[in-house]
Amino acid sequence: MRTTTGTGMRGPVPAAALVLAGTLALAGCSGFLVPAGEGEPGPSPSRTSAGGVRATTPSPPALATGPATHPAPTPTATGGCPASGLVVDMGPVEAALGHRAVGLTLTNCGAEPHRVDGYPSVQALDENGDALPVKVNPGSSYFGNDKGPEEVMLAPGKTMRSLLVWVSTPTGGDLIEGDALEIAPAPGLESRTFPLEGSDVRLLDEFNMTGWRTVAPE
Repeated sequence: MRTTTGTGMRGPVPAAALVLAGTLALAGCSGFLVPAGEGEPGPSPSRTSAGGVRATTPSPPALATGPATHPAPTPTATGGCPASGLVVDMGPVEAALGHRAVGLTLTNCGAEPHRVDGYPSVQALDENGDALPVKVNPGSSYFGNDKGPEEVMLAPGKTMRSLLVWVSTPTGGDLIEGDALEIAPAPGLESRTFPLEGSDVRLLDEFNMTGWRTVAPE
């Protein structure tokens, strides 16, 4: 892990340059994704299912709050559809007034519908592939408002979206230099690793992200 003394997203500035909302821990806000089929599902761990949602298996137990304790997700094969039938992708970095953001997509690449209700799982990695202490908070940003996750029965071939934004905080101190982001549809599901390119993009304090929704954040 390498650190650098204060910078913005285009050249050195203090980490206090940007202040954005959202201080919740990621582990306490993750949703769930389960296959759909026949039979009645168990109650959702975070809300009541709407629209007569059906599932072949009971909803998983609520995820623990506090530090993340979920098992490490298994990376997907490049270009393949993972066993879960759900795959994530990361778009190009967008820039505006010193801010940085990337669009995330969640696609049902399988043959069965899946119920989606939650946030992506995002972990910053160093040059050795080890996890970095970079917070990822559900929350709004300069690029879009977080309206929370949308509970959807995602049909095969359909896509949902989330927005991941670089944030600097007044108490962040020195920024951390990251080499990649490991992203999964939800904690415990198959992840993909995306390299971070460009000095301004590699410098990290915290991230804000929006919940999975069928329409991009505004």
